[in-house]
Amino acid sequence: MDRLGGLWGSLPLAFLLLLGAAFNSAPGANAWSKEGHMITCKIAQSLLEPEAKEAVYHLLPGYVKGDLSALCVWPDQIRHWHKYSWTSPLHFIDTPDDACSFTYSRDCHDQHGVKDMCVAGAVKNFTSQLLHYREGTADRRYNMTEALLFLSHFMGDIHQPMHVGFTTDEGGNTIELRWFRHKSNLHHVWDREIIQTALADYYEKDVDQLLQDIERNYTDGIWSSDVSSWQHCSDISKCVTSWAKESIQIACKWGYNGVEAGETLADDYFNSRMPYVMKRIAQGGVRLAMILNQVFGSSEEGFAAAT
Repeated sequence: MDRLGGLWGSLPLAFLLLLGAAFNSAPGANAWSKEGHMITCKIAQSLLEPEAKEAVYHLLPGYVKGDLSALCVWPDQIRHWHKYSWTSPLHFIDTPDDACSFTYSRDCHDQHGVKDMCVAGAVKNFTSQLLHYREGTADRRYNMTEALLFLSHFMGDIHQPMHVGFTTDEGGNTIELRWFRHKSNLHHVWDREIIQTALADYYEKDVDQLLQDIERNYTDGIWSSDVSSWQHCSDISKCVTSWAKESIQIACKWGYNGVEAGETLADDYFNSRMPYVMKRIAQGGVRLAMILNQVFGSSEEGFAAAT
């Protein structure tokens, strides 16, 4: 994945200041909604240890005032720019239709067969780049900033079940249907519709209320006993495979199962699938914090650079 390294170094910091304006004008992208990615990054930032928190603050451009969530959507915006079109395959994984499985050597490649060009490969690569942060060089900040933003975003994507979907239907993108009263597709239902419906029905469209509810569920609620297992990762290569397998299994059992093109999905689908969407957002945030704490911490323990 040599192409994934070093791109940021040629860009002046002032260029970063223009990125915020892109969020409101760029075309929509197939990923967790803006809210989903922001919540993932807010969860992660709240769990950072002091050294990781300081590193993240210094790597972010000054105008976001240390708020990682403000730039977690950035990779979705620049994938439409010619300069960054190569990043498009890094947002997902296509798996064999109906196999309901993920094998890194079989599935992690782009449409031309270039290996490692998938979201699992991207998480490995940008984690490896960040492991060099403590070595310190005069111009490392731009490259490290890019790696931080990409890793933070792709940790959200790898936990979105339909981002590890079937090849023929492009992760549900070509399965057109209706979500309550409007047109949508199965991929978009998992990216955005479930989150937006939950916000409207239960949280008065207040993202902070939803975030607080998710945090309660993993601190002292229904997921609290699972958090320690979410945080366990000594080998990033094995971990990305595990996380992708989780996604395709959820996609098969809860995403695709029982869904036919042209039908209307409504309360039954929403109520039964919403807990899985919220849990995946929580897992993405907790695991992103785990990675950042390991790569930026001073402990000698942690995973080695991925190969």
